Amino acid sequence: MALVVTAPATQAGARPVRGVAPGGPMRGVARGGLANLAGSAFTGAAGLGTTWLVAHGLGAHGAGGFFTATAVFVVATGVAKLGTQTSLVYWPARLRALGTPELVGRCLRIGLVPVAVASVLTGAALWQAGGLVAVLAPVLPAAALSDAVLAATRGYRSMRPTVGYDRILRPALQLAGLGTLWLVHGSPEAFALAWALPYVPTLALGVRALRALAGHSAAAPADPGGFTARAFWEFSAPRALAGVAQLALQRVDVVLVAALAGLPAAALYTVAGRFVIAGQFVNQAISQAVQPRLAESLATGDAEVARTLYQRATCWLVLATWPLYLLVAGYAPVYLALFGGHYAGAATITAVLAATMLVATACGMVDMVLAMAGRTRWNLGNVVAALAVTVVADVTLIPRYGALGAALGLAAAVLTNNLLPLAQIGYALRLHPFGAGTRVAGLLAVACFGVPALVTRIVVGDRPTVLAAAGAAVTVAGAVGYVGAAYPLRRPLGLLFPGPGKEKS
Repeated sequence: MALVVTAPATQAGARPVRGVAPGGPMRGVARGGLANLAGSAFTGAAGLGTTWLVAHGLGAHGAGGFFTATAVFVVATGVAKLGTQTSLVYWPARLRALGTPELVGRCLRIGLVPVAVASVLTGAALWQAGGLVAVLAPVLPAAALSDAVLAATRGYRSMRPTVGYDRILRPALQLAGLGTLWLVHGSPEAFALAWALPYVPTLALGVRALRALAGHSAAAPADPGGFTARAFWEFSAPRALAGVAQLALQRVDVVLVAALAGLPAAALYTVAGRFVIAGQFVNQAISQAVQPRLAESLATGDAEVARTLYQRATCWLVLATWPLYLLVAGYAPVYLALFGGHYAGAATITAVLAATMLVATACGMVDMVLAMAGRTRWNLGNVVAALAVTVVADVTLIPRYGALGAALGLAAAVLTNNLLPLAQIGYALRLHPFGAGTRVAGLLAVACFGVPALVTRIVVGDRPTVLAAAGAAVTVAGAVGYVGAAYPLRRPLGLLFPGPGKEKS
C-alpha cells in the first residue's frame, strides 16, 4: 500500500540502518512490550492501591482535594516538558535510522536544557498558587526531567530504565509512603509529598542510564547535516501544545467536577474511572516499545513494516485491555465496593467509561502514528478539538448530572480524539489498525469475559458480595478459556516470532 510520509526527507548520503524487516522489529517490539507491559501492570495495580489509600485515608472531601491538586501538578509537568517526550524518541531513532548516530548527543542537549529551565519556572508558579498545590511545587522539576530523560533512553530502543524506574520503582515508593501515612492517619500535605517525592530517585537513576547509553555515541560532527535546533523545535512545538491539551483533557474534568459539583463528586468521579489509567498504562507500554521502530520505518519509507507494527500493536492492545474493560463494566458494583460505600452509586459512570475505552483501544495508537509520521500539527488540532468537546460538554452536563455528566463529556472527547486521527491516518498514510489479529482478539475477549460477565450480572443482580463470588468463578473460567484459545490462535494474534537466526537483516 502507498505510504505518504511528511517527516523530513532522507539526508543525502545517509546510511539507513538494517534490521527493519517485518520479522526483525516485531521480535524486538515483543520483548520490549512484554517487559513494559509487566511494569505497567504493576503501575496500574499500584495506582488502584494509591486510590484506595487516599480514598480511605483522607475521606471524600480530602481525597477530592488530593486528586484535584495532583491533577494540576500533572498538567503543569506536561507544560514544563515542552513537548520533548515524543521528540526525544523520534529524533534519536530517526538519526540512528539514517546512519548519523553521532548527532544524538546534540539532540539531547537541545531538548533537555530548555526542559530544565521551564520546569523550574513552572514549579515557581505553582509555589505562588499556595494550598496543596504549593506542597507539590518543589518536586515538579524532578518529575518533568525524569519523564524527558526516560523518553531519551527509549530513543536508543532501551526499555529497561522506563520499566525499572518509572513503572516499578516510583509507584512502589509512592504506595509504600501512602500506606505508611494511612496507618498513622497522615495529613493531606503529607499524602501529597509521599506521592510526589519518588520522582527524585527516578530522575537520578534515569540520568545515570542515559549517560551510559549516550556514552557509546561518537562525538557530533562539525556539520550537523539536516538536523538543527530549529528542526527539533519545529517538530516539538505542536507536540508541546498537544501534550498540554492532552493532559488538560485527562485532568480538566476532575477540576470542573470539583468546581461545579463539589469535592465529594470529584472523588466519586475519580474513583469510578480510575481503572482507565490501568488500561492507559498498557497502551503506553506497547506504544513506547513500538515508537522508535515505527519512527525508523517511516524515516526509511518502509510501508510494510509500518503497517505491521501498527496492526500488531493494536491487536496486542485489544488482547491485553479488553478483558479489563469488559470485567469492570460487568462487575461495576464489585469494583466500586473496593473503595467504600461512598462510591456505590457510580456504576453507570464506570460503564460509560469502560464502553468508551473499548472503542478507543480498537483504534490503536493513532496519535503516536501521526506523530512518528511528522504530522504533529494534525495531532495538535485533534487534541484541541477533543479538549473543546470535553469543556463544552462538562460545563453543560455537570451542573445537571454531576459526575455522570463529566463521564459523558470525557466519552465524547475520547471518541473525538481517536476517530479523527483514525480517519486522517487512513486518508494520508493509507494505514488502519483493523487487521485479522485485532478482530480475533476482540471476539475472543467478548466471548470469554464480556458475555459471561453480562449473564452473571443479570442472573445474580447487583449485590457486591454475591456478585463478587459468582463473578470470580466465572472470570477464572473465562481466563482459562482465554489463554487456552489464544495458543492455537497465536499466529493471527501475532504471538509467533522467528528465532534469532531466522530474522531478516
